[in-house]
Amino acid sequence: MDRRNQSTVSEFVLLGLTNSWEIQLLLSVFSFLFYLASMMGNLVIVFTVTLDAHLHFPMYFLLANLSVIDVLFCSIIAPKMICDIFKKRKSISFCGCFTQIFFSHAVGGTEMVLLIAMAFDRYVAICKPLHYLTVMSPRMCLYFVVTSWVIGFIHSLIQVVFVVNLPFCGPNVLDSFYCDLPRLLRLACTNTQELEFMVTVNSGLISVGSFIVLVISYIFILFTVWKHSSGGSSKAISTLSAHITVVVLFFGPLMFFYTWPSPTSNLDKYLAIFDAFITPFLNPVIYTFRNKEMKAAMRRLCSHVVHYWKIS
Repeated sequence: MDRRNQSTVSEFVLLGLTNSWEIQLLLSVFSFLFYLASMMGNLVIVFTVTLDAHLHFPMYFLLANLSVIDVLFCSIIAPKMICDIFKKRKSISFCGCFTQIFFSHAVGGTEMVLLIAMAFDRYVAICKPLHYLTVMSPRMCLYFVVTSWVIGFIHSLIQVVFVVNLPFCGPNVLDSFYCDLPRLLRLACTNTQELEFMVTVNSGLISVGSFIVLVISYIFILFTVWKHSSGGSSKAISTLSAHITVVVLFFGPLMFFYTWPSPTSNLDKYLAIFDAFITPFLNPVIYTFRNKEMKAAMRRLCSHVVHYWKIS
């Protein structure tokens, strides 16, 4: 593919979030701390689930994969944003911009499907407990994970293939701190109404559709728990509330980005901060502090590490 005949733009200039030095300083500290906490929290979940035999169950396998996705998702945007905060001229190359778009949509699409798989896991565990280990077999769990990645990459590829061939002849200024399709399409030197509609359908309606499916699923599961209330209902409700919180935090900003007809210059940028930094940080917090098995496994892992250091 020869871009020279299609575009004279070799890079895009990012305006960032603000020109205020004080706010930039605050954002740099905020971004670095949340990025570090997100990486550490999610990696702890991955290592805990992998190393602790007590957590070798489908729910925790899917949770570990969600943590891997969160590590990747916050690493696509966060490091460059942190490095760019104090740069006078923030820029990203043409290839770098589309690489960022491709992987952010691929990982985001993967997380959508994985959250649906986690809802299905909870449905089987609560509504059909006697068949849980049969239905959620290791093969089925692997199928869910592979399918989520395949759908995520297809979802992203469909959009990028069409947009990368657009002519970009200037201007090349993006009023944001990262590359994304809605703002990028406005810089193309051609009519992009059809592509904007495609992005809305591909990203917006998929986000809304997945969110509706998940909400209906969890309402049905909660109704089943209430209908067959027993001694374990409080544990089930606690687990479900954690899952619902994650769903709302993840899908809220996405639905605003891709379904709002005319994104504002500030609100969507700050919602993107929430999606890029806070959501990956809150996921491990929600799942660890509300899960007794996970907290017990983390204590066992810490005791093993301390014991190993003492005898070393």
